[in-house]
Amino acid sequence: MTKKIRLLIADDHAIMREGLKQLFALADDLQVVAEAENGVMVLERLQRGGVDLLLLDMNMPGVSGADLVALIHAQYPHQKMLVLSVHNEPQIAQHTLRAGATGYLCKMCSLPTLLDAIRRVAGGLRFIDPQIAERIALEVSGLKQQPHQNTLTEREFQILLLFARGASVTRIAETLSISHKTVSTHKSRLMEKMGFSSNAEIVRFAVSQRLIE
Repeated sequence: MTKKIRLLIADDHAIMREGLKQLFALADDLQVVAEAENGVMVLERLQRGGVDLLLLDMNMPGVSGADLVALIHAQYPHQKMLVLSVHNEPQIAQHTLRAGATGYLCKMCSLPTLLDAIRRVAGGLRFIDPQIAERIALEVSGLKQQPHQNTLTEREFQILLLFARGASVTRIAETLSISHKTVSTHKSRLMEKMGFSSNAEIVRFAVSQRLIE
């Protein structure tokens, strides 16, 4: 009998966790052994062991994203992690992989792609969403310019995207659970790095790079 891949599903939405459990129940080689709805629960469950693959939502209450990935990687360096995210920007995927994730996949992916990613990552391979990989390849080949955004931190890049989508400082502070002052500090740094002088330039850049529609 083939050994099953033991999964820990980490997502703050119970409906998402339940939906994934029902899908995985149809696969003979997958077994959901635990769930978590925030970063603290993830770390507590990993301490007990017995998890082959952590399926991690990118956005959860408290510490999340690349910060949580880095924390998990520091404490459990051999833990395989496949991040599921609503973000399809190459820069966020690259930040997350550099932080220690083994794979990165958009939530809009098909079920076959998700299952393939789980099996590949559990088997010791790295995986990146095919559409994001294609965009990265285009950037590396020089078909799409990436002037300065690779020097931005993950938080600065998140804030750039939020400003580009029209969010106010107050809304961004609420969304990221940080202070208004911290948002303004990050904005000043990203504006300096990118050579921007106004919000309009942020929007123009994001549109030109197809970071927003």
